[in-house]
Amino acid sequence: MSNKKQKTSNSEPQGSTATIRKLVHKLDKDFKSKAPDEKSQKILSVLKERHKEEIVKAALLKYYNSEELKPYQAELIKMQAHLERTGKKMIILFDGRDASGKGGTIRRVSRYMNEKRYRVEALGKPNETQKTELHMKRYIERFPHAGEIVMFDRSWYNRAMVEPVMGFCTTAQYRRFLKKVTTYENNFILDAGQTILLKLYFSVSKDEQARRFDRRKNDPLRQWKLSEVDLQAQELWGSFTEKKKILLQKTHTKSSKWWIIRSDDKHMARRETMKLILSSVKYRGRSRTLDFDIDPATVIPGNIELKIMKKQAKQFGAPLS
Repeated sequence: MSNKKQKTSNSEPQGSTATIRKLVHKLDKDFKSKAPDEKSQKILSVLKERHKEEIVKAALLKYYNSEELKPYQAELIKMQAHLERTGKKMIILFDGRDASGKGGTIRRVSRYMNEKRYRVEALGKPNETQKTELHMKRYIERFPHAGEIVMFDRSWYNRAMVEPVMGFCTTAQYRRFLKKVTTYENNFILDAGQTILLKLYFSVSKDEQARRFDRRKNDPLRQWKLSEVDLQAQELWGSFTEKKKILLQKTHTKSSKWWIIRSDDKHMARRETMKLILSSVKYRGRSRTLDFDIDPATVIPGNIELKIMKKQAKQFGAPLS
């Protein structure tokens, strides 16, 4: 009896780490016990001990991150059902620097949602007719119906960031937009409390942005993500930073706040974004055991970010983010 207990206590625990490690080593064993085919030979030729450990660590991290998000994704489904039941609308803006993780976060947020009750809008360049119309008109046309969520992968705030830096709009158009945008939001979006607006700015560091661009350049599966703006983003870092500062000065208000999402750590950015979205709606059936406290180092109110930028400018000569 005691021997049996001793054997059990010394055996490797059957958690996800042990399971993945066993699978990797079983693959290695199977290759050695029989003549491998051509594909197996190729795998075996690169499957060194170091690679095995890398596979285990990468698989574990991916598994852990995915599992940690699932309870929040389940809550998003409850929230979505509440919006449908009450007829409320939600608009979430995903703005910020290139390669800051906007698209990946949108995919995680919407992954398990009811596809009939949400949309992701990523508008391209305006056509010739749209150029003659009110800048916000083509966005307003994509606003949610009652009980629907719309996520904008870049929004009307392109006019406050990308367009003036890249010369896609005139100085007069830029200034007019900054002067009127919060009035538009109050009139068209926040009217009668039926629409919830969340403005998210994803903030990636310059070094991390450069690393992500390099990955895009060298990965054929990601090369399509490279755009004209991407190719100049590092060179124009200071210009984009200046426009970010003005954006926060002019368009962060009590009724229409900006939330800065620090996104060097993609998983943290995704998880905390979900918490922020869930915290913006009171819905029935909210979990009482799940941690909804938002990490203040990852999610920062726009007015606080502006203070940080001003402090950095005094200390270093220019804001760092």
